[in-house]
Amino acid sequence: MRRELKKHIKQDELVTSVDRALGWLAVHREAARATGIVLVAVGALAGGLVYLEARRTREAGRALAEAFEIYHAPVQAELAPGSATPAGKAYATPAEKLVKAAAAFDGIERKFGSRPAGARAAYYAALCRAELGRTEEAEKALAALAAQRSTDRLEPALARLALADLYRRSGQVDKAIDAYRQAAEDVSLPLPRDHALMNLAAVLEEAERFAEARAAYQRLAAEFPGSVYAADARTRADYLGTVV
Repeated sequence: MRRELKKHIKQDELVTSVDRALGWLAVHREAARATGIVLVAVGALAGGLVYLEARRTREAGRALAEAFEIYHAPVQAELAPGSATPAGKAYATPAEKLVKAAAAFDGIERKFGSRPAGARAAYYAALCRAELGRTEEAEKALAALAAQRSTDRLEPALARLALADLYRRSGQVDKAIDAYRQAAEDVSLPLPRDHALMNLAAVLEEAERFAEARAAYQRLAAEFPGSVYAADARTRADYLGTVV
């Protein structure tokens, strides 16, 4: 009996709710029509934005792929004598290729700067300038990228290591040591820290700071025994033990 009574009560509540809704629509027909139009317009706008976003993402991906084709294209002066003619574009000199690639990456950064493709393009444009010997421009671009603290992009971490490499190649030894040391100490770095530690040890050895270099090699071998650098690190540490 109680079960049937509860059932009837629920049915009455449902009917009452439907009646109320129908009554509201009858009284507020114009408002309901306007609301429906607004909802349709909002839905259309949202769909359009999704479509435009997908199209921009595809456009950025194509542009980045074309820039990478230039960056990785062969250089005629570097081809082995008698080798087959490479498919696609081949550049006369490395400088010609790097200038062209840098321009392509710059264009992507300007057009898609807020997207992942824009950050990746900025990084490779800086690498092109570093290889061209435009050290100040490369350092400025890499420093700007390295200063970003992003948890979902690799470019800031890549830029930190590239900046350390740039300091090392340009003879800024103290800056290189500091940059490698910071990367090696940063447990949040989304890249292998043993790479930074190996480079730190190497640049310390080049600077004839043998005790520090040996300590860095020993640390690498102890903390990263499975690293591809571990065997070399042990060898260098043993050798420096005879020097220090």
